[in-house]
Amino acid sequence: MNYEKLFNPTDEHQALREMVADFTRAEVEPQAAEFDAKGVLNVDLFRKLGELGLLGITIPEEGGGAGMDAVAAVIAHHELSKSDPGFCLAYLAHSMLFVNNFYWASNDEQRGRYLEKTISGEWIGGMGMTEPGAGTDVIGMTTTAVKDGDSYVLNGTKTYITNGCEGYVFLVYAKTGDRITAFIVDRDCPGFSTSHHIDKLGMRGSTMSELIFEDCRIPASNLLGKEGGGLTHMMRNLEIERLTLAAMSVGIADRCVEIMVRHGQERHTFGQPINQYGQIQRYIADGYAMTEAAKCLVYNVARDVGPDVHNRIGSDAAKLFAAPVGKMVADYAMQVMGGSGYCREYPVERLWRDAKLLEIGGGTLEAHQKNLTKDLARLHRI
Repeated sequence: MNYEKLFNPTDEHQALREMVADFTRAEVEPQAAEFDAKGVLNVDLFRKLGELGLLGITIPEEGGGAGMDAVAAVIAHHELSKSDPGFCLAYLAHSMLFVNNFYWASNDEQRGRYLEKTISGEWIGGMGMTEPGAGTDVIGMTTTAVKDGDSYVLNGTKTYITNGCEGYVFLVYAKTGDRITAFIVDRDCPGFSTSHHIDKLGMRGSTMSELIFEDCRIPASNLLGKEGGGLTHMMRNLEIERLTLAAMSVGIADRCVEIMVRHGQERHTFGQPINQYGQIQRYIADGYAMTEAAKCLVYNVARDVGPDVHNRIGSDAAKLFAAPVGKMVADYAMQVMGGSGYCREYPVERLWRDAKLLEIGGGTLEAHQKNLTKDLARLHRI
């Protein structure tokens, strides 16, 4: 296979990459440090993603989306994360965790109510799965939904929810009896509220809060699919979530390699560029090799992920490998830059902080190891 064709399989993918890269350089990069310092989402800029057609990137054209595939989603997250992973995380929570998940789980009536305004960015969306006592252990969630006439009544709390502060609509998982079921909850539902902003180390260009349900009453028509079907929706969407999170790590690593290469040429000590020293050469060369390996794995897996194509082995492997690469290459870049890399004047310290989340969010490294071991044993059962 042509190496470049792996990353840009079609002219359409190439055009998408160029568009997102141009937008990222022109509009995302200049605001990244400011909104990281503020710890808030740049909502006006976020809505420009809707104008570019990126908020419904995986939604069929007949549904009002761009009609593109998982490779396209990877491209968008890869390019945006080179400048502002926090902003990109808000994009992922909206476009993947809400819009993509919602579309493939919803009916025409539900799409008519929510799809247009979320694809445009007028309404910001998110997903509620993690709870104070149940993260990776989704079966242990305690949020409940009880049918009451033509409504469901939800009680419980979700935590660490990206876009919780700005979001209008959320795809929420709750238990009906002992089974997990998916619902749509929006700000107009009585008994629904969000907590204060939860401050965090990195990914500060997006916000995080709790979703609180206190006898929250939602219409029965907000049930997604059927009672007990939520786990199926969740598992299907986790694959593209993990893949795009891995793409974010690749974006961070890509930018850090670029920074190391440039700094290695420009910075002089003892009368020569620092890239003449073996220690610096190791960071640059190893960082590049690791980044390219992660990139190849992520894009290769992306070819085999879709709403009707299940590839948990691939998506778990991609994130398991790529997430530590982003953190390690950011660490290399900071080492190459020395004291300047540690200062907020330069982007490396922000990328370094942002990278850690990718080893935790969307499934911990340990969860991926567990999934892979179980799935591989099943695949190669003796």
